[in-house]
Amino acid sequence: MKHNQTSNHPRGLLLALGGVLCAALTGAAVWYDLTYNGGKLVYPMHSYAFAPADIPMLLAIALDVLYVLYLAFLLVRGIRVQKERAAKTGRTRRLSPKLGFLGFCGFLGFAGFWTYGALGDLSGFIFFAFFGFFGFFFEGKMSNTLMDERYKENAARAERKALRIGFGIIFFLLIFAGQAGRLTAELVAPILIAGIALAVALTIFLSEYLLYRYDYDDAAAMEEDG
Repeated sequence: MKHNQTSNHPRGLLLALGGVLCAALTGAAVWYDLTYNGGKLVYPMHSYAFAPADIPMLLAIALDVLYVLYLAFLLVRGIRVQKERAAKTGRTRRLSPKLGFLGFCGFLGFAGFWTYGALGDLSGFIFFAFFGFFGFFFEGKMSNTLMDERYKENAARAERKALRIGFGIIFFLLIFAGQAGRLTAELVAPILIAGIALAVALTIFLSEYLLYRYDYDDAAAMEEDG
């Protein structure tokens, strides 16, 4: 067990260093483009024609895309391995509560206000969905838990309630978008995207928090009965 945990630390460190390197290179490429290329690839444009000065920014973007694809590959592979293990052992996946700190990445969503105002880019608001990773705090506390009938019932109940709340928020946002005739599309679009991202984050977080809450309450009730 200790060997597996130790072997995972260098990989996590390398992934973190890779992310810092990508961010640094992207920042340098943006500076170069603004300084020596007139911000051609930073500011919105209606048409594009390649120029040698575009190479640093294009390479940085390609590196970022490859890094994200690699992270996605690791995530999918990790989920598949964990599901296979859970099906074989009947226990929840082993997870560190420290992964909940990834939820702070959700604050990157506030950068969407800048990217939208300066560049007309709405993609920054999607980072609000990362707030859902705070749920790892509670999933980690239930790591390697036996998935008995009581656990499965609580998991289904928590998921139903989380989905009900999440879909309720999205439904409200759709009504707002449909009735906001007096507002411009420039205002409705960021509200809708940011709201949906936050609804997704809340759904992910609540599914884990409520499961932990239900399981804790049941365990406390069993101790009182005992």
